Amino acid sequence: LLNYQTMVTDLTGLPIANASLLDEATAVAEAMNLFFHVCNKDAGNATKPKFFVDNCTFNQTKNVVVTRALPLNIEVVFGDYQTAAIDETYFGAFIQYPNSKGSIEDYQSFISAVHNVNAYVVMATDLMALTVLTSPGELNVDVACGNAQRFGVPMGFGGPHAAFFATKDEFKRSIP
Repeated sequence: LLNYQTMVTDLTGLPIANASLLDEATAVAEAMNLFFHVCNKDAGNATKPKFFVDNCTFNQTKNVVVTRALPLNIEVVFGDYQTAAIDETYFGAFIQYPNSKGSIEDYQSFISAVHNVNAYVVMATDLMALTVLTSPGELNVDVACGNAQRFGVPMGFGGPHAAFFATKDEFKRSIP
């Protein structure tokens, strides 16, 4: 597990990693939950109830996020990250890197826009792709997650897939 966590921190460029969650979609939902509770101290009276999800996200991730958002009364807003109007009502945003079309997008201005309204960014990514792409840490995301299935973890008819969740130091007491 230490080797796994070390690999995840090295490839994501983030200092803290867990070992491990069920799958990528679950890890994204955990990040959403973390951000919601950090930004809304009174979850029953949330002042920042919205979570943005880019359209070019894997369908299974969209479905898990919507399912996990429902009992918390989180409003999941789908859209194009390039035209999204992120304001003070958002507590977080989710982007896929590479996205569901296989495209490698430059998310830096979007990440800055989300941070400018005191919200957080979670990025689902592929560990193998991070061997050649700019790391999520360098892009200044707050949480990077994904799964290690591409490293030879066999499919298990729904999991587990050795998902990872890497984050900045500020969340070290809150990671799942």
